[in-house]
Amino acid sequence: MGQFDYIFFDLDGTMIDSGDGITLSVQYALKKMGIIEKELSALKVFVGPPLKDSFMYYYGFSEEEAEKAISYYRVYYESRGILRCWPYKRVDKLLSFIENTGRKAVIATSKPELFARRIVQHLHMSQMFEYIAGASFDEKIVKKSEVIAYAMKEIGADDPSRILMVGDRKFDVIGARANGIKTAGVLYGYGSYPELLDAGADYIAKNVSELAEIVAI
Repeated sequence: MGQFDYIFFDLDGTMIDSGDGITLSVQYALKKMGIIEKELSALKVFVGPPLKDSFMYYYGFSEEEAEKAISYYRVYYESRGILRCWPYKRVDKLLSFIENTGRKAVIATSKPELFARRIVQHLHMSQMFEYIAGASFDEKIVKKSEVIAYAMKEIGADDPSRILMVGDRKFDVIGARANGIKTAGVLYGYGSYPELLDAGADYIAKNVSELAEIVAI
């Protein structure tokens, strides 16, 4: 069948373009925290990584302030931002290829699992995934390495050499490598070639067609 039995996918920036919903939600949270950010493009760095890390790194928030900002973020995101997303072109064909070749597709995202499941269901893609794993609201599972380990446990995948993690940011690569998993970085999302290369991605795909060739290895 090939080298990989399971293909783990990041969600934001890999399967779906969710930039609008996320950046608008961050903009709202920052405003509630007394910070006016007019340029949504400046907030694209929030797409992918755990929110707490991003609020603390980019705006110097304390842990307590970051948690407060996240609570504001979720108010906007749950009511207005969550469904402002669209699948990338040819993702549906890639998922069909994975299914038709006997492989299993799994979502492993730093987004709260409840939100991820709602999005995938809204986009009518639920049946194409073996499992949808995400972060927990109680913060017991937050980092990408924790999400991946959790996904592996849930589907009973105990051989990391049979798994490929696909993502658009360094966090996907770092999290996968922590679990002994090979990675494919994609350039059509919110990361960059230098970011993915420096993180140690095993493969890098410019588009979904190139990603399909990597999956088929």
